[in-house]
Amino acid sequence: MVAAAALVGVFAGCAKPANKNFILATGGTGGTYYPFGGAIANIWNTKVEGMNVTAQSTGASAENLRLISKGEAEFGIVQNDVMDYAFNGTDMFDGQKLENLSTLGTLYPEVIQIAASKSSGIASVADMKGKRVSVGDAGSGVEFNAKQILAGYGLSFDDIKKSNLSFKESSDGLQNGTLDACFVTAGVPNAALQELALSAGLVLIPVDGSAAEAIKAAHGYYTEKVIPSGTYKGMDVDVTTVAVKATLAVSAKLDEKTVYDLTKALFENQAELANSHAKGKDLSAEYAVTGVSVPFHPGAAKYFKEKGLIVK
Repeated sequence: MVAAAALVGVFAGCAKPANKNFILATGGTGGTYYPFGGAIANIWNTKVEGMNVTAQSTGASAENLRLISKGEAEFGIVQNDVMDYAFNGTDMFDGQKLENLSTLGTLYPEVIQIAASKSSGIASVADMKGKRVSVGDAGSGVEFNAKQILAGYGLSFDDIKKSNLSFKESSDGLQNGTLDACFVTAGVPNAALQELALSAGLVLIPVDGSAAEAIKAAHGYYTEKVIPSGTYKGMDVDVTTVAVKATLAVSAKLDEKTVYDLTKALFENQAELANSHAKGKDLSAEYAVTGVSVPFHPGAAKYFKEKGLIVK
């Protein structure tokens, strides 16, 4: 009996640790967040022992942050500007400051693309005064991006004839002449703008110079981004603008070792991730520490410090 008990103890000591079951909140099944989240979960599940992460379809950024805050998900893919609003209780989260949020790293750019019709005469954001402009759906991240960028040029929504339309509706408005310009926050190229460029043509409006510097200084989640010439039909010059970033948010309650292991696995298997999803090509540790305004989780910070990318 003593020998049997000792043998059981040996096997118990050698047993694999129980799986860690986590939820990665993503977005709609037709968008980018859901399939990219599935690719990230696969990296984690195959590269980190005992890991079982499930990518869950959700309503995207705002919902994901609420799920993490309530403890109903451990991770979420979100826009870094929306995460900033939630963490600080501002803008769309005014008076609703969420706890339990931290950053694992930023993933890829979601570019502020400002399109104008060729007949509008708009060559700068400053030219939008008095023009018919769609700023995205009411209460959306796009609407807040538009508000902040207009402010960088000394304008407000009171200075334009504002519409709250989807990307497709905005594209249609520029095509049929009921709009002069629109704001689109999305990956490049965007399907609605591609259609517009092919059917009616477009002018992409830059966000650059002192206005861009002021916008970035006022809102730490913006980074500079160049949209290359040829991205859309008829676009023959590079256009400089700003971008927010798709970001991996993580529960601040998770332990340091778990988040360190997941951070390391993600960035050290970037090539495999890129083979699974095109957005993986944008992933890099160097890029992941930019555009961050919500503190890193200690586990992620440990990894980036080891790489010499952050100092505190």
